[in-house]
Amino acid sequence: MAGTGSRGRAERRGAGELESEVLAALWATERPLTPAEIQQEIGGGLAYNTVHTILTRLYDKGLVLRDADGRRGAYRAAKNAAELTAAAMREALDRGPDPIAALRQFVTGLSAEEERALRALLAGGDGGTS
Repeated sequence: MAGTGSRGRAERRGAGELESEVLAALWATERPLTPAEIQQEIGGGLAYNTVHTILTRLYDKGLVLRDADGRRGAYRAAKNAAELTAAAMREALDRGPDPIAALRQFVTGLSAEEERALRALLAGGDGGTS
């Protein structure tokens, strides 16, 4: 559960949202984290078993790696946030019937800053980000 809503009822987060929160906790550190450490980072009253279930799902999807740490398992992200986003974008392009049309549509929705960065990247620059 994620806490209580405006009427005092418990609000539930979806599995995708929980997965994102777990990945964000892993991206925020340089070292692998145990499920208990992730539970503490996320907060919101999540049960240890819920965190462990999310980690198992992420592991099965290849999004986290499990490191042996004595009797406990520790987890780390398999890809950083930019790599994961780029992979999702590539998969989306590969699924559609017309990737060029999808790119054209995507580009029309970019902010001016994003468009400048994309133009710099296409010209061989770093796009202003690291």
